[in-house]
Amino acid sequence: MRIERIELRLVQMPLIAPFETSFGVETIEEHIIVRVDGDGITGWGECVASEGPWYSYETNQTAWHVLRDFLIPLVWQNELHAASEFPQLAARVRGHRMAKAGLESALWDWFAKAQNKSLAQMFNALQTTQRDYVLPERITVGVSVGLQATPNALVEQVRAYRQEGYTRIKIKIKPGHDVELVRALRAEFPTLRLQVDANSAYRLRDADIFRAMDDYNLLLIEQPLSNDDIFQHIKLQRELQTALCLDESIHSVDDAEAALELGACRIINIKPGRVGGYTEAVKIHDLAAARNAPVWCGGMLESGIGRAGNVALASLPNFKLPGDLSASRRYYRQDIVEPEFEVDAEGKMRVPSGPGIGVEVSQKNLDAVTVSTQVFKRK
Repeated sequence: MRIERIELRLVQMPLIAPFETSFGVETIEEHIIVRVDGDGITGWGECVASEGPWYSYETNQTAWHVLRDFLIPLVWQNELHAASEFPQLAARVRGHRMAKAGLESALWDWFAKAQNKSLAQMFNALQTTQRDYVLPERITVGVSVGLQATPNALVEQVRAYRQEGYTRIKIKIKPGHDVELVRALRAEFPTLRLQVDANSAYRLRDADIFRAMDDYNLLLIEQPLSNDDIFQHIKLQRELQTALCLDESIHSVDDAEAALELGACRIINIKPGRVGGYTEAVKIHDLAAARNAPVWCGGMLESGIGRAGNVALASLPNFKLPGDLSASRRYYRQDIVEPEFEVDAEGKMRVPSGPGIGVEVSQKNLDAVTVSTQVFKRK
């Protein structure tokens, strides 16, 4: 068996409502969809780089370049027997983890379908923490809420999500929009499972802001300091009762080991795109489990293609906290997969059990949001 054809599509999917973070405001989500074909099997993946270098230095232009000129040729030059072999093959390309993850995710789908197994089954076989672990049919998920105009507007937005079934809420914060938001939510929802995400917007001199949050029973404070920092987070964690969670600072299992060993955080947000793919994500899951540090799966406003893989990943045993794996309708009026992802009244989401990603890609819907395409074939 081997891959004979690879297709890249740049898609632009309008968001239902603007999504604001400390990076800015998004109204359209632009990602690269990767398709691999061979032996009558199609695998789908998603590269979560965006239009600009805000969350990461990678953009869709750089990812397209690296995929086209370096990563796809590696597939033609080598025989792959498992998706988990791809990271070592691609190791000669430094960085560009989102580009790597986009292609690797399509390979995972392709190999899983070839074996008639779901991605959840494939990832469960890869993890080493609980060999007798029984995969759940559903997982508890959370929702990420962008910055709102006022605390009252935030309260009403959260109220609406709670009515939809979400039991864990994450809110975005930035300087000048932080403690008062937490205070307003706690006054209205005393028992809400609540966490905050700073997206690297603060510095150590702002420690008083986070000390003030210690009184509000937060699940965690996510990435308060610089995106490439571990050292300053060590200092901040020592001053807080609330657990810090690192996101942007963790690019590999080695970063995760350093952060946990040195006390820079107690929890890790695993985003497959950020760490180079699902193979590395499972390694981080296993490391954190061995150190009794819970993990959860972050989101990058993926389409249903990327969301399917993330839901499968989040079914593993050490994903003890709900991830940002909201329903398709949270972001998009029409997803590019069928069935779309939904959240039930208990705040849970079904883990796809069919082969590969377990959902079907709607070619019609995909074509409607595609702005450019390039096809590569084995010579």
